Amino acid sequence: MSDLRDNRLVQTFAELRAAGGKALMPFLTAGYPDLATTEALLEDFEARGVRVCEIGVPFSDPIADGPTIQASYTEALADGVTSRGIFQTVRRYRDGGGGMALTAMVSFSIVCRHGVERYLADAARAGFDGTIIPDLPLDEADAVAPAAEAAGLANVLLIAPTTPPQRRLAIAARSRGFIYYVSVAGITGERDRLPPETIGAVAELRKHTDTPVCVGFGIGRPETVAAVCEVADGAIVGSAIIHRITDAKGQPTARLVAQIGGFVEELLAPIR
Repeated sequence: MSDLRDNRLVQTFAELRAAGGKALMPFLTAGYPDLATTEALLEDFEARGVRVCEIGVPFSDPIADGPTIQASYTEALADGVTSRGIFQTVRRYRDGGGGMALTAMVSFSIVCRHGVERYLADAARAGFDGTIIPDLPLDEADAVAPAAEAAGLANVLLIAPTTPPQRRLAIAARSRGFIYYVSVAGITGERDRLPPETIGAVAELRKHTDTPVCVGFGIGRPETVAAVCEVADGAIVGSAIIHRITDAKGQPTARLVAQIGGFVEELLAPIR
């Protein structure tokens, strides 16, 4: 079984921490508006300095995604996007020299349907470095962990604002790569500001774990990225990116990629 020291996600956060750096983690819905654009966006993000990217595997009944990401999932599924196609896209990105750490946000239903060991092994072979399974209960995480580590994948777990303190510590102890701290109760979506208690909760969590902590849900402005990264190791931005992809659809791919890349560069600016 792998100890994950060679895992790209683990190495990236170790390098960032050693350099006093922070991570911006953009989220992309795989296959939205199409898989070729997803691949082009990955290449663009990396060229702009992004070190880690989260890729959502479309699912018909997303767990905590707001209307923006739900709509992107629905359209991608209607266009025939599958896990196999996503894996092929990631493999092309890797074969082309792509070096960002990639995490797959994927429902446990999809993983189970394919078979846990098979799905995780296929994801690793494609070039993923980690998995985020938002509907994976803590007890089930113990069963998934050996298959993930055998495949060389970091199994990232989530902590919500409503998670009791002792359970937070149990989740933190089991999470690999980083801990996904959900900034607000409810669904994803752009917000003007995050609850002030989020910063305090992340600071408290950092006292009890050496595992990097990244904050997601509601982050979509450079100033919010800056505020989150005062205490966290990274900021995850999803709905704000997908919203802009939706607005840019219908344009030539190069123009869409340049627009979204420009927004990501704005988000990166406070933590460079």
